[in-house]
Amino acid sequence: MEKIDELNRSNVHMRDKEYVMKVIMKMVNDGPDKLQVCSDFDETITNYKGPGTFNVLEEGGLPEDYKEKATKIKDKYLPIEMDPNLSIEEKIPHMIEWWTQGHDLLVKYALSKEMLHNMVANSTARLRDGCGEFFEKLHKFHIPLLIFSAGVGDIIREIISQHSTFYDNMHLVSNELDFDENGRMIGFKGEMIHVFNKNENAVHESDYFSNLSHCTNIILMGDSIGDLQMANGAENVEAKLTVGFLNTRVADSLELFKSKYDVVICEDESLDIPNAIVNKIIGTL
Repeated sequence: MEKIDELNRSNVHMRDKEYVMKVIMKMVNDGPDKLQVCSDFDETITNYKGPGTFNVLEEGGLPEDYKEKATKIKDKYLPIEMDPNLSIEEKIPHMIEWWTQGHDLLVKYALSKEMLHNMVANSTARLRDGCGEFFEKLHKFHIPLLIFSAGVGDIIREIISQHSTFYDNMHLVSNELDFDENGRMIGFKGEMIHVFNKNENAVHESDYFSNLSHCTNIILMGDSIGDLQMANGAENVEAKLTVGFLNTRVADSLELFKSKYDVVICEDESLDIPNAIVNKIIGTL
């Protein structure tokens, strides 16, 4: 197999390059029919320098005091999420507090369905460079894409639809807004998804992964350690390649990420590496 030049970039780190190439080789030999992709959204599919889905709400449409209160909550809990010296178990209670406070705050404001489209259109949120190409290739070769996010599902659909296409091979699991008959937000549907409980979500108990039992090879993409649990429900896994985007605090977190992810991409605004890997897998056709 020819080399993947993108993996040699200075901002790409692998604890075991030989293992990574072995996994990719198997995926190439098996072809796209056996591949599925599982990905986080905020700062994984989106450019990390832009706003996350909750931050889109802060950028426009809601009163200034919402932004002030939401920022205060984020400033309190984000350092805890990113602290490499705390275990996931230590972080989880704080993440529940963060998401609960954020949800409760949002319900107090008159958010409507009509406002969401304009909020996204007027926001600085954008997909990573090459994301449209990535989505298009996965769709063309019928490769399932599970987007698993602790953000806001309604905003995720808007971002993807406005900047690319939400294809029929894509399945989204996220926090979904609940609206009344007049289109006004009244809360959230279902159980809360935060960054460290993606392994507990109902998608693992549903028929999503069982229907994909023939897709025995998985590429998983995330930007936090909690994202590594997204594909726990997958069946008959023969090969899994984990790709981690380390967007900030590189010096503090690189060794931790290298110990958990097969491939670590630092401070990158593109999907060049996943695109190169998928190109290699579909290139055998």
